[in-house]
Amino acid sequence: MTQHPDETAIENSVAELSEQDVVDYLQAHPEFFRTHAHVLSDMEAPDRWSEDADGIVDMQRFLLDRRSSEIDELRDCAQEVIETSRTNMSVQTRTHAAVLAALSATDFAHLSHILTDDWPFLLDVDVVALGFEPPYRPDPRFVSNELIQFAAGSADTYIGTDSDIMLIRDLNDDGTIFGAGAGLVRSAAIARVRPSPHSPIGILALGSRGAVFRPGQGTELINFLVRVVESQIHKALEPVGAQL
Repeated sequence: MTQHPDETAIENSVAELSEQDVVDYLQAHPEFFRTHAHVLSDMEAPDRWSEDADGIVDMQRFLLDRRSSEIDELRDCAQEVIETSRTNMSVQTRTHAAVLAALSATDFAHLSHILTDDWPFLLDVDVVALGFEPPYRPDPRFVSNELIQFAAGSADTYIGTDSDIMLIRDLNDDGTIFGAGAGLVRSAAIARVRPSPHSPIGILALGSRGAVFRPGQGTELINFLVRVVESQIHKALEPVGAQL
């Protein structure tokens, strides 16, 4: 195949480029490394002292090596910040989708179905469990395969009396919290659903087979989710007359 004249000229120009050409270019453009600092991290600087000068520390080489190391560390930090930001945006997007799904519930049974069936996919967890302590008076709406039947005082036992959310890194659940899905859960977020005049204390639990939840982790988004669910539960369980 015949080579284009321009391509031949470029190849000849590159082939004829000498070390002196590079030196001349850098001397004519002293700002080159200031605008292309990343190139320095791949360069090898010469030692100022010969190998025969035993015991003499080459400070110039030391400073250059340290600068190169600092550039690498800054690059790693920047990449970590970018990845963290992407993760946070993903979590927020999933949270918004879960909230919108909960707000679309037409009644209590529909809401329970959304939480236990749709939320695991929307929030990227393995199990979502919703359950209640015994109600003030019998209510057939709390008897469902989708709801966990908790004993009285369970919320205080699992979460504590001075908190509304408990994060657990390693959970060994016998089915009391996550029911049939307990075997899938390694880490969990367990949250209190506060009562209303028409609904008892409840528990909303998010479970993952991975190390997603851990003590010390921020709980703002989880708290937001629970408060939305809590509001929807109270609204759905109000007598019809009370909603008018």
